[in-house]
Amino acid sequence: MAEENIQEDDEEISLKKKELTYRGKLIEELKQMDIREFANLLKSNEKRTALRQHDQIHGFILECNNKIVNNKPIKTHLRDLIIVPKMVGMKIQIHNGKEFVPIEINFEMLGHRLGEFSATRSRVKHGAAGIGATRSSASASVK
Repeated sequence: MAEENIQEDDEEISLKKKELTYRGKLIEELKQMDIREFANLLKSNEKRTALRQHDQIHGFILECNNKIVNNKPIKTHLRDLIIVPKMVGMKIQIHNGKEFVPIEINFEMLGHRLGEFSATRSRVKHGAAGIGATRSSASASVK
């Protein structure tokens, strides 16, 4: 009887949803933090960049909140911006040099830069060889 209760408890524990943490902090705790406090949890290069960009990141978040209230899309060219917890859940369109790529910020993107999720180079798609590209097509008359 006691063994059955232990097995049921183990099953209940395994069925619980795993809580997302970043460096031991829950998402709710992270969203309450200031950008500078969150920067202390990042790796050295991202930490240095986030501390330098503090005003720029804060301004971007304020601008995003205004656009969300007005139901306008959030478009940006700021590919070097560090993703902070207050951005989680936002749908941002990031410019890749040609067009704006829509991206939804999720928990796993924390500490990365916006540009990492908007590729600037597309895959090369090779087509058929053109006229004169091969020896057999070189002698063909062009009409």
